[in-house]
Amino acid sequence: MIFHFSKHNQSFFVEINSFSSKICIVALLSLFYVDTPKSQSFSVDTFGEGLYIKAADSSFATRFGLRFQTLYSGTQDLDNSEWSESFLIRRYRLKFDGYAIDPRIVYKIELGLSNRDTRAGAIPESGETASIILDAVIKWNFAGNWVLWAGQTKLPGNRERVISSQNMQFVDRSLVNASFTLDRDIGIQIHHMFNINRLLIKHAVAISEGNGRNLIADNPKSGREYTGRLEFLPMGAFTNKGDYFGSDLMREPIPKLSIGITGDYNSNAARSRGNLGSFLIDTTGEATYLSSNLATVMVDGIFKYRGLSISSEYTYRDASNRKEGYGYGSGIFGAIGYLFPSNFEIAGRYTQVNPISSMSSISSSREYTLGFSWYISNHDLKIQSDLSHLTSDSQEFIVFRLQCELAI
Repeated sequence: MIFHFSKHNQSFFVEINSFSSKICIVALLSLFYVDTPKSQSFSVDTFGEGLYIKAADSSFATRFGLRFQTLYSGTQDLDNSEWSESFLIRRYRLKFDGYAIDPRIVYKIELGLSNRDTRAGAIPESGETASIILDAVIKWNFAGNWVLWAGQTKLPGNRERVISSQNMQFVDRSLVNASFTLDRDIGIQIHHMFNINRLLIKHAVAISEGNGRNLIADNPKSGREYTGRLEFLPMGAFTNKGDYFGSDLMREPIPKLSIGITGDYNSNAARSRGNLGSFLIDTTGEATYLSSNLATVMVDGIFKYRGLSISSEYTYRDASNRKEGYGYGSGIFGAIGYLFPSNFEIAGRYTQVNPISSMSSISSSREYTLGFSWYISNHDLKIQSDLSHLTSDSQEFIVFRLQCELAI
């Protein structure tokens, strides 16, 4: 499908064979069309790849896509037999990526429009407005395999968090991620990779604000967040970056393993979980933000071979100056799944989270999850369900979830 625009003749030729293409075209033209003397080419290659635009002189390119997740969730409280349920659009995202001027200068923009996406802004520190911007980052490949990132995006933290919510093996991430993830922040990062024979090593460092995304808080005590990550891939790279999506969709013909280690130090953090959670206020005198120097260590691994996938993570967070309300603790999860030739997968996950101090805001919890996934078109169109037994602070629950993902 090709469009040609010019200043004096704004005609275009369209061949639309799918409803998803129509959606992309309407959204893209409403956001991007400007009258320009230079022609542009628009193309849709295949389902799930979005709508691609490239200038005739190759000075820029962009790809637009959208995705959403429709989620049903039901919870049975085993203590009082109460049943609660919800039905919602869990995520709704608009995604843009491409290059500007030089193919070595790329960018990524992601906007979240669902209620769950935007509600993080309903606090004074975000101006009590919708928090829409998830990613707004420029990446410059300035030399060899060295890439400089600048802007707001995910920190190089635990693998489960860095894997996109579109590409998860289960309906949602584990309780370990919910309690300890580093999430997104504003700052700079440097990424690099190199080989020693077959061994592939990836490493990244980041310096960021430390308070999370989209904040306008004036916190004079706020320090900085420093993050470093190392990854070892002894059998070489995964097929199609398979170390950063759930399930062995590529059915790796030879065993592939990646082990990652992350260290993070958030100086004078005012939020209970570093760059996530509630802002903690000292009310004993003049109301000011509390601060704690949070140190986090994360170790994770993923293995894939012929449809079998195994993953695990361990996280530990503490501080030398512990204060009430911060999330000090540790967590671990392990997951295993097998993808059948029919693209149907069965997976299981065990999760445990423990506070390490009576002052911690983290609850003691344990969860067993059995998941079922049907990958109709990989992670672009899939139906997922899981059933969990959750124990949290001596309360027991049965949780059932059913979710449909569509990405175009």
